[in-house]
Amino acid sequence: MSSRSEPGGGRPAPDALSAIVDERHRLLGLAYRLLGSLAEAEDVVQETYARWYAMSPRQREAVESPGGWLAKVAGRVCLDLLGSARVRRERYVGEWVPEPLPGSAEWLGGRPGAAAADPADRVTLEESISMAFLVVLESMSPAERVAFVLHDVFRYPFAEVAEIVGRTPAACRQLASSARRRVRTARAPAVPAARQAELVGDFRRAWEAKDIGALIGLLDRDATATGDGGGRVRAELRPVVGAERIARFFAERAAASPGMTIVERTVNGRPGLEARRDGATVSVYAFEIAGDRIRHIWAVLNPAKLRPWMPG
Repeated sequence: MSSRSEPGGGRPAPDALSAIVDERHRLLGLAYRLLGSLAEAEDVVQETYARWYAMSPRQREAVESPGGWLAKVAGRVCLDLLGSARVRRERYVGEWVPEPLPGSAEWLGGRPGAAAADPADRVTLEESISMAFLVVLESMSPAERVAFVLHDVFRYPFAEVAEIVGRTPAACRQLASSARRRVRTARAPAVPAARQAELVGDFRRAWEAKDIGALIGLLDRDATATGDGGGRVRAELRPVVGAERIARFFAERAAASPGMTIVERTVNGRPGLEARRDGATVSVYAFEIAGDRIRHIWAVLNPAKLRPWMPG
């Protein structure tokens, strides 16, 4: 695909301009997966388009695939940001949890026509925005993360990934393979969406009732609850581990938070919860379920990460 200029005007034709603008959704989905932050992803997309429009019309005309060019630039910007993000997160107050997103479909942003080389290695676009998946990505090196997401999620061939990461295709293949092993090790067996929603709904009702016994029954014995307040609101600085400790923690939180309403919502494509007070979102909860129990809860209370959940 190449962009065309209208005679004498130096502006792209309407169909070419539309194609460029349509890439924004996919770029945002790519950058969000790489960075775990919608705010940072939006900055990456803005920077990517700024670099596109900084070129002369003749330079833009010479780009054979504008979509590929934009993805390459966005990937490189993300790779640079991931290095500095590690330093910032080491200074973060308490645990850092990826920014939760409402719903799922609008954040998928796949690459048109892309298919997995090996179905056994396929990571679906919907799986790749789940909180559990994003947390595993956080354990990877920047190069590992970029190579894996671009290849296994967005289906870019290793030759193109190599141009972004600055390594050979063979090295990028090794990076993606290492990342794939991490994902396989951490991945819980699939649980039907209806069953996930049922367990999260049962958790909500037990939490509202401050029923410690019922909460314990829904949690894996070695379950973990991680809170992210970012130093802006009160949150546990370390994960709470163990079914009984988590159950008591949530029961006590309910007792200490009169007027809080808990509603069932889709969080990063999975059943989750949203807590509101006076009509405003105060926290969002994502869950990982293994078998018939809740294995992990991620609670995001940092107001800076709840912007997508605010009305308007």
